[in-house]
Formats: sequence, C-alpha cells, structure tokens
Amino acid sequence: MGANLKEVRERIKSVLSTQQITKAMKMVSAAKLRRAQQAITQMRPYADRLNKMMVNIMSNLDSSSSSAYSQAREVDHVLLVVVTSNRGLCGAFNTNVLKMASQEIKDHYESHRANKKLTILCIGKKGYDFFRRKYTDCTIINDHVELFNDLSFDTVSGVSKAIMKAFMDKKYDVVKVAYGRFKNAAMQFPEVVQFLPVAKLEATHNTKVASKKADYIFEPEKESLLNELIPSILQVSFQKFLLDTHASEHGARMTAMDKATENADELLKELRINYNKARQEAITKELSEIVGGAAALNG
Repeated sequence: MGANLKEVRERIKSVLSTQQITKAMKMVSAAKLRRAQQAITQMRPYADRLNKMMVNIMSNLDSSSSSAYSQAREVDHVLLVVVTSNRGLCGAFNTNVLKMASQEIKDHYESHRANKKLTILCIGKKGYDFFRRKYTDCTIINDHVELFNDLSFDTVSGVSKAIMKAFMDKKYDVVKVAYGRFKNAAMQFPEVVQFLPVAKLEATHNTKVASKKADYIFEPEKESLLNELIPSILQVSFQKFLLDTHASEHGARMTAMDKATENADELLKELRINYNKARQEAITKELSEIVGGAAALNG
C-alpha cells in the first residue's frame, strides 16, 4: 500500500509540474497573440482592398497592356509555398495546414510531382520536417524556414520578390500558398490560394456589372504605374499570409494550452481522490493490525 501511495504522490507531483508549464505557455501565447492579432487586423483590410483593386485593374486591361504577373500559361513547373509554425504544442494547427497542402498536391499536381516538376518552399520548421520525410521525390527549399524570426516588411518582401522573379523568369508557371487564416483565438482555417499568376475576375451571365469594362484613368502612364503598383501589392499580400499564420499559431497554442491546463485540473482531482482512498485504506489496515495485535496480547 505504501508503494501505491508513493506512486500516486509522484503522479500528482508530475501533473502539477506539467500544469505549471501549460499555464506559463498559455500566458506567453496570450501576450504574443495580442501583438500578432493587432498586426493582422490592421493589415488585412489594407491588403484585401489592394488585392481587389489589383484584380479589378488586371481584369479590365486588354491583353496588350496586361501585366506579366497576370498572364496564365501552361502549367509545367509548380511552386507550392507552405507556411507553418516553427514550434509545436499548438493543437492541430500545423497538421491542418499540411493536410490542406498535401490534398492540393494530390488533387492537382500529382503528375507534376511524379515528373519532379513540383517544388515546395517551406516557411516554418514544422512544414519542412513534414515534407522532408514524406515528399522525398520533390525539391524542398528550406532557405526561409526561419523567416518567422523577423516578419518585418523589408525581410518578407525579399522572399516575395525572389518568388515573383522566379515566376517572371518562367522557372515556375504557377505559385500557390498554403497557410493558416486567422479568425480568432479559437478558430483558424487552413487555406490554399493562388499567388501567381494573379487570378482575374470571371464575368458571369447573371451579372451585368461583371461584363462591363471599367474606364480607368492612369496617371502616370499605364505601363510604368503597373510596373510599380502590381509588385508592391503582391508583396503586401504575401506578408499577409505570414501574419495570418503567425496569429493563428499563437491563437491555436493558447487554446491548446488552456485545454491542457483544464485537463490537468481534472486529472489532479481524480488522482487526489485515489490518493485519499488509498491513504484511508492504509490507515484502516494499520488500525486493524493494531487492534488484532492488542487482542492477541490480552488473550
């Protein structure tokens, strides 16, 4: 019985220690989440509006003046950018992003993978570790795995510029990004979006507005404006992917650590009940032995 009591005491001590860690991690993630959430909520309206403006402009340009970033061509080489976190303990967040990326490959680019024409650029260690093990037949780029250490626009734009240049040089014919879109601390959604070429609006038969051609006035001339405007908007859009994922990571981790702390509380209650039962049984057994010994002496 003594051994059983000792075992339960050790388990209680272990769970308490783990609970202290989960509480601390929850507090750290909550502090980081506030900053990350502020960053993405401030950028998202700006980035979304810029992206809509870019799509509208490109959809209404004639083919002679359309940007090279919007020109679709036959898909021969594919680049998939996968954005995950560097660390785990954030629930199913990374798993969901990786599942979405894997499904995208399976649904659309399995033949490119078989022909070794699929390249995966990993931002975040979790994604790199996954694809390094599971996709040994693909080219894996890990030059920007540590990008989350510095999410400033200057640093992130260096990566997006390199991707855009590779697209312009026809190294890749399509570029897609798998990331985690942040909604709130409890809800994050994995998404795969097309980064390049820029998708154009499809005119519908039911919408008269969609079929009308907007009359844009360009100042300065159209070509020089597009050459400056479109790359800048694309760089902002790419940074939004990372800020979304950054906020999603901390929201998922805070939620996961909160749940782990609650589970530790439940486990501690159960262990303490078991400990008290075992202790009562030990005391009862000792009292019975004492009473029995006293009766034997008196007899």
